[in-house]
Amino acid sequence: MSNVSLQIGGRSYTVACAAGEEDHVAGLGKLIDEKVQSMGGGHNEVRQLLFAALLLADELHEARHRAPATAAPAAGPDHSAALEAIADRLEKCAAALEG
Repeated sequence: MSNVSLQIGGRSYTVACAAGEEDHVAGLGKLIDEKVQSMGGGHNEVRQLLFAALLLADELHEARHRAPATAAPAAGPDHSAALEAIADRLEKCAAALEG
């Protein structure tokens, strides 16, 4: 197990990942940070992360439905499972903080 430090929305988060996955997780964190930064302020931290995850999940959903069923998979890493897991965790965090 390894730890990766992510900078998202001006805050630092340390997350655990499998050895060898550090660069992949750091890249996912960068995608989330870019989405958070593009949204601007106006929300508390949990809501901001939740909305960023939802927007990324929506982009993933649109990309999946836009591609023809017979098309070859795009080159490069598939981040869909990780993004879905992150969205699920953020939703649980938001629910815990609001409940």
